Amino acid sequence: MNRRLARAWPALLWAMLLAPVGCRREANRRPLIVIIIPSQDNPFFKAEGDAAAAKALALGYRVRVDAHDDDAYHQDNLIDAAIASNAAAIILDNAGADASIAAVRRVTRAGIPCFLIDRAIEADGIAKAQIIADNDQGARIVAAEFAKALGAQGGKYAELLGRESDTNAQVRTGGFHAVLDRDPRLHRVVAQSANWSQSEAFEKTETILEANPGIRGILAGNDTMALGAAAAVKSAGRSGIVIAGFDGSPDAIAAIRRGEIRATALQPAVLIARLAVSETDRFLKTGSTGKPERQVIPCELVTEANAADFQNFEKVR
Repeated sequence: MNRRLARAWPALLWAMLLAPVGCRREANRRPLIVIIIPSQDNPFFKAEGDAAAAKALALGYRVRVDAHDDDAYHQDNLIDAAIASNAAAIILDNAGADASIAAVRRVTRAGIPCFLIDRAIEADGIAKAQIIADNDQGARIVAAEFAKALGAQGGKYAELLGRESDTNAQVRTGGFHAVLDRDPRLHRVVAQSANWSQSEAFEKTETILEANPGIRGILAGNDTMALGAAAAVKSAGRSGIVIAGFDGSPDAIAAIRRGEIRATALQPAVLIARLAVSETDRFLKTGSTGKPERQVIPCELVTEANAADFQNFEKVR
């Protein structure tokens, strides 16, 4: 070691020792965006959480992703934790339209902007943005494809409903029936909630098939239930039953390409999540999103003809 390097070595050593501390301090000075979603296990919610986190990190923010499991009380605790962490903003896929109004109001009163994705609340002027998919429009295009697949002879069909507390479940079934109820050839013989669950949909479909041997279609409020229905139909050795879902999940699109499911509607989770982060960034920098509070993003019909255009809750071509 030469003399110049020997004299500089103590300073270099201290610089190396202190560098991680400095990096941590610098990182901690970056604003924190807290992203709260319903579940880390459901692929739809995970996709929106991952997309929001990746966009926020790319824009230079710190990120924390939490899940409330559709429990309003747990959501309240996560929001309190975000406030205590001095979050610069909260992006929330909420635990219920009515149950979440007070939570969003509490965030706003704490001086933290709140941006809602996927599920709206029944109040305006509290959140800085409410960016949701057009569930009614998506349900209508799925229902039209479902009716088309059943053909001129129509027939009996079953409906698997989502969780009763979820506003989107109600909107989707309303959209389905705005189309199907106009056709006198179509007859819904049973409607049961499978609570967005694949295993529950499998069990409910088994029972439905036994009780209704002449059934020609199963319409599900989301892809997870549609996949459960498709598995039950296959297990029962039945064929020719038209199944449709909603969300545009990768597993459902793979099933469409195999001919097991007829159609779904892409709910653009990735696009919505990225939009929310972009608007959060703009608000934090300028005090305005530049957009109206309520923003409704159209869904897209996915069938065998265009299934290759979609990937991980996103249209890729």
